Amino acid sequence: MIPIARIKNQPSLIIQGLKRRGIEEAEAIIQDLLQKVQQRNQLQTQRDALRKESNQIAKRIGMHARKGEQEAVETLKAQGQALKQKIQQIEKDLEQIDEAIRSVLYELPNVPHESVPDGLGEEANKVVFEERASFRVADEKALPHWEYAQKRGWIDFPLGAKISGSGFPIYFDKGAQLQRALITFFLDKAIAAGYKEVWPPLLVNPQTPYGTGQLPDKDAQMYFIEKDNLYLIPTAEVPVTNIVRDKILNGEDLPLKFCAYSPCFRREAGSYGKEVRGLNRIHQFDKVEIVQIVHPERSYEALEEMVEYVKTLLRALELPFRVVLLCAGDLGFAAAKTYDMEVYSGAQKRWLEVSSISNFEDFQANRLKARFKEGKQKRLVHTLNGSALALPRVVAAMLENFQEPDGRLYIPEALRPYLGNQSHL
Repeated sequence: MIPIARIKNQPSLIIQGLKRRGIEEAEAIIQDLLQKVQQRNQLQTQRDALRKESNQIAKRIGMHARKGEQEAVETLKAQGQALKQKIQQIEKDLEQIDEAIRSVLYELPNVPHESVPDGLGEEANKVVFEERASFRVADEKALPHWEYAQKRGWIDFPLGAKISGSGFPIYFDKGAQLQRALITFFLDKAIAAGYKEVWPPLLVNPQTPYGTGQLPDKDAQMYFIEKDNLYLIPTAEVPVTNIVRDKILNGEDLPLKFCAYSPCFRREAGSYGKEVRGLNRIHQFDKVEIVQIVHPERSYEALEEMVEYVKTLLRALELPFRVVLLCAGDLGFAAAKTYDMEVYSGAQKRWLEVSSISNFEDFQANRLKARFKEGKQKRLVHTLNGSALALPRVVAAMLENFQEPDGRLYIPEALRPYLGNQSHL
């Protein structure tokens, strides 16, 4: 949520940033919002004046009561009651206008960082780094991963659809072992890089995804258990970032660095076609997430650090990859700047996103009321997160790029200790 003080102090910058996201009516939205804020301030001033007057009347009532001047007491009590009713009405009006202001603020996305390129779709995203020449890519005879995995008996898509529905694959034998190996590998690497492991809950109350910005923006994409008023998490970012909700941290303790493995649940409503085949887009998948809570002046340094860290994972897996800087119109709702990490799928002949690494600046922190002490000041922290890594498309790229002529699957050296030191499966 954009801090209201920033909107008041820099309305033109906020309007410009929202227009870069494709919100053409940004000026009208901000002007209306500021008008509501002004109305709220006026109501607060009126209420405070009436409260002061009410307190003065209470003192006068006590003075006249001590003198036994009952008629004056009754007159003042009537005046006090009238003031009380006015104050109650103003407080009702304040509740309504506060709700209206919150509704607007919750619907506004974050403002893109100045370094984010202009554009409204993925065609305007910029490839800022690519590394593929030294890594193997599937030859023309390689099977797409959904055929190869089914043939090896490692992933059963029809059985998963029978048990749960489309988008819920079942992993068997070496396929299941590969999942477990990757999860452990990613966690071990994150811990070695200084991230503290968290084992988060998979079900959260509505306040939790509101805090990170998934609600109300991604409500249609989340699984909701109405009876218990709980959401299945779409990513471990949601519970892990909420660790600092309503907290005032010591500045000396920053940065806080967390990592967490979790299954992730996404409805993926409206996703159809060949780009969602196999593991390309599924409703339940596994992911290791990294989260940083940092000093505002260090958040962009931390963002680049996280990108470099994910590069080390992809190099260790010997997968051809590239880094894409998202344009303003392709940013996620809460992000100020995002890099997507993509691996090349040889059999599909296209790039597959395996990680998004984002700096949210103080957008999430403002919703979470996550602050830190700096001298006598209390300031909002900056939050960042990234996939390190999401398994489905990593597995898809491995199954496609690492097929041997004899049908076996090559295993990168870094992953072999997690698979019984086997070079092939």
